[in-house]
Amino acid sequence: MKITFILSAITVIGMLASCGGNSKQEKQSTPFEKGTFGYDLAFLSAKDSVIVLKSGDAQVIISPKYQGKVFTSTANGLNGNSAGWINYKAMSSDTLVPHINAYGGEDRMWLGPEGGQFSIFFKPGTKMVFDNWQTPSGLDSEPWQLLAHDSVTVIMHKSLNLQNYSGTRFNIELHRQVKLIGAADLNLELGISPDPTTKWVGFESENTLKNSGSEKWTHENGTINIWMLAMLTPSQSGVVAIPYIQGDDSVLGKVATTNYFGEIPADRIKTDNGILYFKVDGKHRSKLGLSDKRATTFAGSYDANSRMLTILQFTKPTAPSEYINQLWEIQKEPFKGDIINSYNDGPLTNGSQMGPFYEIESSSPAAFLGPGESLTHTQRIFHFVGDETQLNLIATKVLGVTVTQIKSAFAK
Repeated sequence: MKITFILSAITVIGMLASCGGNSKQEKQSTPFEKGTFGYDLAFLSAKDSVIVLKSGDAQVIISPKYQGKVFTSTANGLNGNSAGWINYKAMSSDTLVPHINAYGGEDRMWLGPEGGQFSIFFKPGTKMVFDNWQTPSGLDSEPWQLLAHDSVTVIMHKSLNLQNYSGTRFNIELHRQVKLIGAADLNLELGISPDPTTKWVGFESENTLKNSGSEKWTHENGTINIWMLAMLTPSQSGVVAIPYIQGDDSVLGKVATTNYFGEIPADRIKTDNGILYFKVDGKHRSKLGLSDKRATTFAGSYDANSRMLTILQFTKPTAPSEYINQLWEIQKEPFKGDIINSYNDGPLTNGSQMGPFYEIESSSPAAFLGPGESLTHTQRIFHFVGDETQLNLIATKVLGVTVTQIKSAFAK
């Protein structure tokens, strides 16, 4: 078991200068259009002393007050497209609402499981339906502690006490470090060096979960996992593309779980030559997931309207691991779940809708941790904007498919 909880990183506070990165120091003399990074920076700065990581035109907004989220990023400076989805209505309200305060954010740290007998989103004995679903406040509405930051790194912390559906209590410490990715790390992680005409931004979040209680987390009483979610802006042309390991279903299992919220309609999902395609237009509530036997360490999406290619990379143990089942039901196999998910928002049965937005999500293995032990899960998000000829090269190298193929996956 990896015992690498990073609270010792508090000692680096003296090394990390607090100069730069505070958006209140940024003076804006002209208004920005909605949908641009400049617009979102001005909006978020009015709500919190957000931190901006910056290297040239590549910028990332982080908010300790709003649960340590990476709210959004840009590859093209203040006038560039804002990649993350932000719920302006929810953030403009001073009133907390039931179920979830969906503020948005393209990289947020949550914990699972969402459903099942070990769920931390449903109270013991309640029916697993939306009316009873409640996000734990420490992940939903409470601020996180800012430990340190400079122009390219932010370190944050949160303590939690949770109870699961079976009545087990967890004392938890969460630690989160977000850093801006430079060209050298881009080449190291993805093996690419984009053409100078291609604009890009990338950041990494290293997320650590520690058992700060006195009891071991077990199969019998339940455990939790790190669950990372990227909320992104949908588009009529938006398509998620997830590479998967091909092989016999009897050995690897089915390619994907497709019935989280009812079976996904056939015109919204398809598989072809080792790529799973999923339409993400924010118009139909649906979710899919891949097990660790099928998943690689990458997922992506492409929006042909903005010519933005998004790549999500995550850590996956080399040894076989158990993953938590998140389905909203009492489960026969609660530790046979998915490592990678994608969600497309849409109207609920009552006609209301949180978004629209779409998500790409990654999860750590189930954390069977003893007292004082910890587990770390790392996720990286990249956005590339430019000519499709150049984006094709990047997508082919990382995902094994071109953006031209992604955008035409559901063409009629």
